[in-house]
Order: sequence, then C-alpha cells, then structure tokens
Amino acid sequence: MAEELSEQIKEAVERAEHKASGLGNAVAILVALAATFVALISVKDRNITLRMDQAQAKAIDTWNYYQSKSMKQNLAEATLDQLMAARGSAAAVATADLDKRIANYEKQVKRYDHEKGEVKEEAEGYEKRYEELNSRHDLFDLCEAAMSVAIALLGVTALTRKRWLLGVAAVFLLLGVFFGVAGFAGLPIHPETAIKWLA
Repeated sequence: MAEELSEQIKEAVERAEHKASGLGNAVAILVALAATFVALISVKDRNITLRMDQAQAKAIDTWNYYQSKSMKQNLAEATLDQLMAARGSAAAVATADLDKRIANYEKQVKRYDHEKGEVKEEAEGYEKRYEELNSRHDLFDLCEAAMSVAIALLGVTALTRKRWLLGVAAVFLLLGVFFGVAGFAGLPIHPETAIKWLA
C-alpha cells in the first residue's frame, strides 16, 4: 500500500511538472512572438512618424506660401485702387499709362487669386495626409499598449502558474495583433474613445 501511494504521488508530481513546463513553454513562446511583433510595429511606427513630420512641415510651408500670395494680392489690390483713384484726375497723356498699369495690376490680382486656390488645395492635401498617417500611428500606439499589457500578464502567469491569466493575456495579445494588422494594412479604424483615454 505504501508503495502504491508512493507511486501515485510520484506520478502526480510528474504530471504537475509537465503541466507547469507546458504552461511555461506556452508563455515563453507567446512572449517571444509578442516581442517580435512589437519590434516590427515599432519600426513601422517610426517610419510613419517621420512621414507625419514631413507632411506637417510641408503643410506649414505651403500655408506660409499661401499667406505670401495673399499679401501680394492685397498689395496689388491696394495699388489698383490707388491707380483707379488717380485716373480720374490725370491728364489725357497720363491716362493711357495709368490704364496699362491698371490692366497689369488687374492681371496680377486675378493671378494671385488663382494661385492662392492651388496653394490652398495643396496645403489641405498635406494636412489630410498628416491626419491619415496620424490615424495609423494611433493604431500602432494601441497595438504597443495592448502588447505591453499582454507581456506583463504573461510574466505574471509564468510566476503564478495561473492559467486564467493566460486567457486574459491572450485577449490583450489578440487586441494588439488586431490594431497592429489594422495599422499595417491602413484600415480605416480609429477607436476614438481609447485614443482620447490614452492621450
């Protein structure tokens, strides 16, 4: 009887060690996969951040160019107003010269107005590009946050050997993978509540 009890205890210990090592192996594999995925996400996120910076700089430069066109247009309009006022009191010889100058400034006003429209459209395009990139950047941030929580939970799972923690960690892993894949694919997903909460 003692021998049989000893054998049962030995088998129970071996099963517990096997289960523990199975859980430990699962945790180790998940941590390695999560860390690899986060590394890939980080590289892509840095590249997107660089493109965001470029889009923002181009938008600022283009809006400055728009402002310079506006200033030139305003100056041409003011000069045109002065020339029109001077035309009424000018002699006949000077009137022909004033008419040429007026026609020239009228062309300038129209040109600046047209150029401003093109520059405005270009600047708005850069702003739109920035917003698109920022949405992807937010997805990568959410991915990294979810993966970090998952890795922390996997560490606690390895220490405590609580299988239910593995399930909670798996939920965060899946969320992280979802946000990461959405960021890579450029899917139009933008969880406003989570972004506002983390911002």
